[in-house]
Amino acid sequence: MDLLALADFNLVARHGGFGLAARASGRPKTTLSRRVGELEARLGVRLFERGAGRPRLTEQGRALHERTAQLLAEIDDVASAVASGQDRPRGRLRISAPLLFAQGAMGQLAAGFILDYPEVQIEVTAEDRAVDLVEEGYDVVIRVNPPPDHTLVGRCFLRDRQVIVATSAVSRPAQDGSAPGVLLGAGDAVKPWKIITAEGPQTLLPVPVLRLSSLFMVRDAVCAGAGAGRLPLSMVMDDLARGALVNWGEEGDVAELWSLTTSRRLQSPKVSAFLGHLARAFPQGTSEELAAVMNG
Repeated sequence: MDLLALADFNLVARHGGFGLAARASGRPKTTLSRRVGELEARLGVRLFERGAGRPRLTEQGRALHERTAQLLAEIDDVASAVASGQDRPRGRLRISAPLLFAQGAMGQLAAGFILDYPEVQIEVTAEDRAVDLVEEGYDVVIRVNPPPDHTLVGRCFLRDRQVIVATSAVSRPAQDGSAPGVLLGAGDAVKPWKIITAEGPQTLLPVPVLRLSSLFMVRDAVCAGAGAGRLPLSMVMDDLARGALVNWGEEGDVAELWSLTTSRRLQSPKVSAFLGHLARAFPQGTSEELAAVMNG
């Protein structure tokens, strides 16, 4: 495939028309139109619907744009590094991270990264929504227990265990008993807590006394004695160590944090450097390492 024609196609798709792309790039409009026409002929499909108004991407054109725009951007990054004789990380690095990890750890992680790589400008968006890495222009996304996705590659860099905790003032029930629960999220459904203790497996039924939309609020309410809560071990490790909370038991579920990108073969220096930074921050990928970063 002609990469120059593909680049011209993405230029037009990104700007929403041949005229706008021509003005933005300084390229003749007729040249862009001809190159896109040649690409359509080579592929045997129409990439744009042309009419009286602005051209619109066809279904095939939209699919091609989504699959190749980020790839071409990575090629440009690599080419720029080769042309300058340098491969050091530089430029803007956009990262999407889940709210809890972003608020608890990303500030310190990002600060450490830019101290090592001052030519990189990091932008971190904190949200639990599964963003579209290509469409929304992210370089790296961090997700918790992500489903399989053939368009993304990555690795699990951290595993955080889940524990049931409460203050010593809250009575721990016997097997199959109930306890006042501080729960995450709204709704009527209540799932039992199945935990592993020193005495063996135990099932507890939380009776909701509070429903909160943030794990930070859940921890604060649990520490205030409102009831028991299900929380990541990394969040409460210090509270457990100083005796402010008691560990009732550990759940079998583990929260895996994955760093995901669109391509392993053409990773830009800034992306490779950040993934290496994560690996160095969490060499064993444990709750204890995350707690050290969050409390550092």
